Amino acid sequence: MMDLLQEQLFQLALVAALLVGLCAPAVGTFIVQRRLALLGDGIGHVALTGVALGFLTGTTPVLTAVIVSVIGAVAIELVRARGRTSGDVALALLFYGGIAGGVMLMGIAPGGSNAKLNSYLFGAIASVTPQDIWVIAALAVAVIAVVVIFGRELFVLCQDEEMARASGLPVRFLSLLIAVTAALTVVIAMRVVGLLLVSALMVIPVATSQQLTRGFRTTMGLAMLFGVLASVGGLLASTYSAKVPPGAAIVLLALVGFVLALGVGRFVRRGRTTQESTVSERPKMPVEEAA
Repeated sequence: MMDLLQEQLFQLALVAALLVGLCAPAVGTFIVQRRLALLGDGIGHVALTGVALGFLTGTTPVLTAVIVSVIGAVAIELVRARGRTSGDVALALLFYGGIAGGVMLMGIAPGGSNAKLNSYLFGAIASVTPQDIWVIAALAVAVIAVVVIFGRELFVLCQDEEMARASGLPVRFLSLLIAVTAALTVVIAMRVVGLLLVSALMVIPVATSQQLTRGFRTTMGLAMLFGVLASVGGLLASTYSAKVPPGAAIVLLALVGFVLALGVGRFVRRGRTTQESTVSERPKMPVEEAA
């Protein structure tokens, strides 16, 4: 293990896994609370167009993916907010348009082939470069800063949009902020778990944490911990076995954690219910005897 830690490729992959494990569940907590669990999937498909645009223009695919993802996230939020198209239909438009745009642009890119998209579709954490780490780190800092600075306002918005509006909060700005932050998170995670699986890392750790906790902050903190454990565990599994894809291993580990938390949560709630029913059924002492 010590020899492995001294290898630069593993060090870069480990940093990427840690950043993704922290950011994805942090943003995912707000998305799940707002019942937009599939938002990450929609943005991920749009990011595919951004990646292909990077190959077409000869620029960095990660940067073009950021630009296109942010534009797509803003567009979907504006369409949803104006009520002309329901949220699920708007997400479907992102799905289909993103895939079609990515395949078309990659087809006309010089020397382009759809095979080059595989590392972005399914993740290629072992091929992360120092330049990728700098970009991922910068995006991760931006995401965490948004969560820290606007966490209270975003919580109110996700709980009840009408109450947030009545409280004088800038609902439109905060809604766009969630969408843009989700877009940045998708780009952060695409080199680790891939665009097709990135939404899973944003949702599953949060769902796992909800089985064990009730408070919003506790749920987010525990979800970030589960995200880190799944990311690092999947990385180690793919490192020790070349046949194990890292993205799939990360998501499957997250699913195993959810199943375990589901069982533990049910056991704890059953014990709590039994204890409360026992206390309520206990006969009360007469006033004279109690005195």
